[in-house]
Amino acid sequence: MHTPENAAAQPLNRFLAAARPSATYKVMDRVAARRARGAQVISLSAGEPDCNTPDHVRKAGIAAIRNGHTRYTQVAGLRALREAIAAKFRRENGLSVDWRDTLVCSGGKQVIFNALAATLNEGDEVIVPAPYWVSYPEIVQLCGAKAVTIACEAESGFKLTPAALQAAITPRTRWLILNSPSNPTGAVYSRAELQALAEVLLAHPQVLVLSDDIYEHLIFDGLKFHTLAQVEPRLQPRVLTMNGVSKAYAMTGWRIGFCAGPRWLIEAMEKLQGQQTSGACTISQHAALAALTGPQDFIHASRSVFQRRRDMVVALLNQAPGLHCEVPQGAFYAFASCAGLLGKTTPAGTKLHSDEDVVHALLDEAGVACVHGSAFGLAPYIRIAYALDDASLRAACEAVTAFCAALTD
Repeated sequence: MHTPENAAAQPLNRFLAAARPSATYKVMDRVAARRARGAQVISLSAGEPDCNTPDHVRKAGIAAIRNGHTRYTQVAGLRALREAIAAKFRRENGLSVDWRDTLVCSGGKQVIFNALAATLNEGDEVIVPAPYWVSYPEIVQLCGAKAVTIACEAESGFKLTPAALQAAITPRTRWLILNSPSNPTGAVYSRAELQALAEVLLAHPQVLVLSDDIYEHLIFDGLKFHTLAQVEPRLQPRVLTMNGVSKAYAMTGWRIGFCAGPRWLIEAMEKLQGQQTSGACTISQHAALAALTGPQDFIHASRSVFQRRRDMVVALLNQAPGLHCEVPQGAFYAFASCAGLLGKTTPAGTKLHSDEDVVHALLDEAGVACVHGSAFGLAPYIRIAYALDDASLRAACEAVTAFCAALTD
């Protein structure tokens, strides 16, 4: 009979054993547990649009089922979808690619996993600017390599500088992961900033770049989006540009990510995927095709909504004693410093020594869930996802302000 004792005696893969669970999902699990006990919680922890997938996209998924499109596709994805992806990269990003340079995966996370697993060997290094999405260093770890994190403080706009990049590159460096707009900070790299990083990278031909553009369409204040391979075409032969439909089209559960990159890398990732998932869900691929080729008004409407929410949330957070929040330029996250709360005591008697303490206390005493900045590689901050209706966001921010005001020295 299978027992916990027997399970504990079985060795795990050492790379898996060293990896940490997703901090975001751990918070979501705590929220679910509290709600199951009847507690009222406003969750600002998940990076998921609160609106529905556009109607024409949902209808395309239903039509795919009704029309019998429920069998395997090619491992790399439907030809029609790959052509639409290539057209998107040409039209929106100025990248010179055709459909053979693309790959469809089961979510953006699989794009990253496939790329790193196909190229990394033990001892290789991957440069990961911090704050980073929680999964980047863990995927590197699972692939047997080492994540080299670079702290990018508020003074640099939470962005990697050329000097810091140059200092981090070694003969073992295999990848740089660059995310703009950023999760968790909402930072957006300008064309000039990307060009400055490109100048460093041109001198190190062994370094590949993963450009995570998943929040491309969530960019505010009239800013223009730029991606690295577009800014510096000489780097395109070693840049993997990834994107997906999750954030732009509110399709998180459909699990479709995609990428474009050098043919040798795409073929290696396809080979790996053929022994892994055999390809993405056929129905979801048909829906993604409708998203990329159909009306795009949904994107413009949702961008306006998120910019309005950003303005409200940042203004309210900056009224909370001990919090300070810079104005993010994209995505749907506010990354607020909670340094002013550390050392204080909550009404329930909890001493706040770290940003993780702050997050736990906010959930337990204020009924608001967010994620601690240390999980993203930079403390002391809290990440608040403002992908929620206005009334809930306002109520959450007011609860946070009341919590902060009630702290004692």
